[in-house]
Amino acid sequence: MKSSRQSAILEIIREKDVETQEELADELRRRDFKVTQATVSRDIRELRLLKVLSPTGNYKYATADKPENGLSERFHRIFSESVLSMSHAYNQVIIKTLPGSANVAAEMIDSLRWPEILGTLAGDNTILMIVRTAEEVTVVLRRIDDMLR
Repeated sequence: MKSSRQSAILEIIREKDVETQEELADELRRRDFKVTQATVSRDIRELRLLKVLSPTGNYKYATADKPENGLSERFHRIFSESVLSMSHAYNQVIIKTLPGSANVAAEMIDSLRWPEILGTLAGDNTILMIVRTAEEVTVVLRRIDDMLR
């Protein structure tokens, strides 16, 4: 139920400019989902939806990885300007960032949804990234290095 509801949310925000949680809840109810405002709020948080400026000048929900209004470009710029170094051991990668930048940089990595990356953990200036296998670390590091250029 939850996964089909969240899939419906992603479909709705792709098809329409949804500005409020109430609008989103109404759209879900039209699709026969029984939802409360709390459920919609939790789904928005779990899906990591953001409010972005639409071409009409209003704000609407969008996914963090969708390049609407330069969102991905901003994430990319912040990422490339904050990463200082990368090192690895086995399937673990350590990324050093400027102080206070690790959370934003980790969010950028998470938003890429690369299947090789199992997850990230961010502190103030350090990210621990777990890669599925040690063999895939080289590929991931090369792709990240390309992003930094």
